[in-house]
Formats: sequence, structure tokens, C-alpha cells
Amino acid sequence: MPARNTVKEFVEQSYYHVYNRGVEKRIIFLDEQDYTVFLGLLKKYLIGGNHNKNNRHAFTPLTSAVSLLSYCLMPNHFHLLLYQYEATGITQLMRRVNTGYVMYFNEKYNREGRLFQGTYKAAQINADAYLHHISRYIHLNPDDYLHWPYSSLPYYAGEREAAWLNTAPILDLFENNRATYMEFVAEYVDTRNELAVLKHQLASKVDE
Repeated sequence: MPARNTVKEFVEQSYYHVYNRGVEKRIIFLDEQDYTVFLGLLKKYLIGGNHNKNNRHAFTPLTSAVSLLSYCLMPNHFHLLLYQYEATGITQLMRRVNTGYVMYFNEKYNREGRLFQGTYKAAQINADAYLHHISRYIHLNPDDYLHWPYSSLPYYAGEREAAWLNTAPILDLFENNRATYMEFVAEYVDTRNELAVLKHQLASKVDE
């Protein structure tokens, strides 16, 4: 049986939570440049920016096919919240970004072979309540989530702006009130920490 969320029959006009990690849970972002390159590839293929001067191959930006709503890059995995207008939008974006990043990473670190743990996972989101939760879940991945430099949370807080990130669908659910959204995210911190402690305690009992 295929793993959950690996069989992707994408539907147009739909939201998806897309995520993946390094093969064997290895680190896929080792320094600031690695994070910057991955985000640069997203920008490049979403709106046509950040062209590599050494490789100006022609391509059509996916502006009308897919939109990025939120993201978080962690050392060994990433999360993206995407909305696709066309049924192949996400497939096109992830193929381009993953291929470009693996080529960059392997050349930089003098390695060969796969970098990611199989095909990326994708879960369709078909309810506003779930959309609320996923955006919050993505932004709360880092422990120090308010100061993590590789997530879209600063854009939701109004600290930064970018043409390649579309915060409107999420913020509209909060009547475009950034403070309310930030409170919504903060409300779950205690619950997240309690769940982490419980998970650790349960794991300890299993090992006894």
C-alpha cells in the first residue's frame, strides 16, 4: 500500500499542505545559503524572479497555476501551504523546485543521489477550520517561532512583504486583522508544549 498522502490526484481550485524531509531524516539545509536558495527557487518559479545568471533557460512562471500561502523550512524538512488554480500547478512547481535544489545541493556538497525522502507528501485541505489549523501548525514548527527567519510568519505579522507569497486567503479568515492572527497562533503554543511533554513521557514509559 502506498504511504498516506503520497498518491496525488490533484484537483484545481484547491488548497494543499505539501511537505517532505531529507532521506533518512538527514539535514537538507546546512547553512543560510541553502535556505536562501530554496526560497529563491520558489520565488523564481512562482513569479519569474531570482534568475540564475549562469542558466537563463526560458520558462513560464507559474503565477496563474499555483500560489504559495505560507511556508516553513526546518533543517531536515519543509512545509508549504499552496493553492492551485490548475490541476497541474503543484506538480509543476515541486518538480522544478526539488530538481533545482537537489542539483544545487549535490554540487555544493560534492554528493550524488537522492536528497529527499521519496516523493513529497500532499494533503488536500477542504475546510476553513483545517486551513486555519494548517497555517498555524506550519508557523509553529520552530520552537522559537517568532524569531525563526525561514518561515512566512513575518509576512503575516506585517514585518515583511513579498509578491511571491499570498497571505490574503488566510488573513481574510481573520477579517484581515494581523494581530488577531498572531494571537491565534500564540494561543496554541501552550497546547503544543503540553503535547510534546506528554509524547516524551509516553516514549519514556515504552522504553522502561
